[in-house]
Amino acid sequence: MKEIGITGNIGSGKTTVCRIFESLGVPVFYADEEAKKLYIREDVKQQIRENIGVQVFNPEGNIEFKALANHIFRNKDALDYINSLIHPLVFKSYEHWKADHTEANYLIHESAILFEHNLERKFDKTIVIYCPKKIRIERVIQRDAAKRDDILKRISNQMEDDLKNRLADLVIVNDGNQMLIPQVMAIHEKLKMD
Repeated sequence: MKEIGITGNIGSGKTTVCRIFESLGVPVFYADEEAKKLYIREDVKQQIRENIGVQVFNPEGNIEFKALANHIFRNKDALDYINSLIHPLVFKSYEHWKADHTEANYLIHESAILFEHNLERKFDKTIVIYCPKKIRIERVIQRDAAKRDDILKRISNQMEDDLKNRLADLVIVNDGNQMLIPQVMAIHEKLKMD
């Protein structure tokens, strides 16, 4: 069974592309969704309280994701800490999930920060979803009702598109001009044959 890492910068359309792969019967592990589940664990919350502070928690004692995102995307040390806490736990979940999908010809691990954390070596191939920055910003503004400055801060913590495209084995262009489904179908056929 081949393991494929798929990534792309914020607003590139990773989820849309992954949903197309799923419609073809390919199992997809969503690292960002799995990470969000970890934030409800008491041990994780306690470590965040101790190392980030209580300002990212609501009165009920739960993590306020918007406050956490605002904090870590303005503070590199906090971002590095969160990544060092959460990503090993996500990969542990991935390993358990993978054991349930051994019948698949290949599976996909979706992660926004695949190259940023040198995770590409864990996969047989990598795919980048590319979309020009201007379009990505507009998408995220519409999707999340986010402020442009906040989006730009998040983008500044991600690897440049050109570098991701060069590092990837395969690139899917999601710029609104090139059709996604034929690109995904071509890659799907290639991965089935490899």
